[in-house]
Amino acid sequence: MEWALAILFGAAILLLILSFSKTKQSQKAAKQELEQFSISIMEEVYQLQKKMREFELDAEISENEKGKQSVSPKQRILMREVLDLHKRGYSMEGIATETELTENEVRLLLTPYLEDERRKVANDS
Repeated sequence: MEWALAILFGAAILLLILSFSKTKQSQKAAKQELEQFSISIMEEVYQLQKKMREFELDAEISENEKGKQSVSPKQRILMREVLDLHKRGYSMEGIATETELTENEVRLLLTPYLEDERRKVANDS
């Protein structure tokens, strides 16, 4: 009888230890799953922010093109990139380097937007 109790007690301890290890494994799996979900949400938010930025830039480009000849999709993408770099504080030289254009071409592309900024600053004063 004593042997039976000792064997049952040993089995209970073994099952308790096994239960703890399984719980830790399931916690690790849940943590990894949560981490993957978090990463995917962050990527989606980044993509949405990028799209919103593109829409804002497109709206500004369209506003500046009123009454002018419309530009091709390639030119619009280039203009969007140049305008985005300008708004992020890049210098003319930096924008030219990033877009592989000359400083003169960058200056020509940004001229309407620089004039708008000057008008806004003058009106705010």
